[in-house]
Amino acid sequence: MPIVTGAVQDRHYTKYPYGVYNLGMIVGLKKRSLHRTKILEGQMRGLQKMIENEEYCMDILTQSLAIQASLGSLNKLILENHVRTHLTEKMQSNDNKRTDEAVEELLKLYELSSNRAR
Repeated sequence: MPIVTGAVQDRHYTKYPYGVYNLGMIVGLKKRSLHRTKILEGQMRGLQKMIENEEYCMDILTQSLAIQASLGSLNKLILENHVRTHLTEKMQSNDNKRTDEAVEELLKLYELSSNRAR
């Protein structure tokens, strides 16, 4: 259960018992991420209509690839936020367990992105 909430610089945080902080999204990155999701939503509606209308396959594929690029942009924003908040906090910790968690998260992400590229 949170004790105190507020904002420090451009980051939101929630203070939990025992001094643990749960950093939220950086305000600017959150705004850009939400904007990207709205663009993606429109692109998906457009793709759905193209399929319903049986438009030219190359046009449908072009739209689908544009959506994938937009998802890549969104993923980059989310990753930037995670690195600047959660991973930074874990890496600066004097707790080896938290540092190891940060390294494991990065390795897991690397593995997921490598599998996607195949």
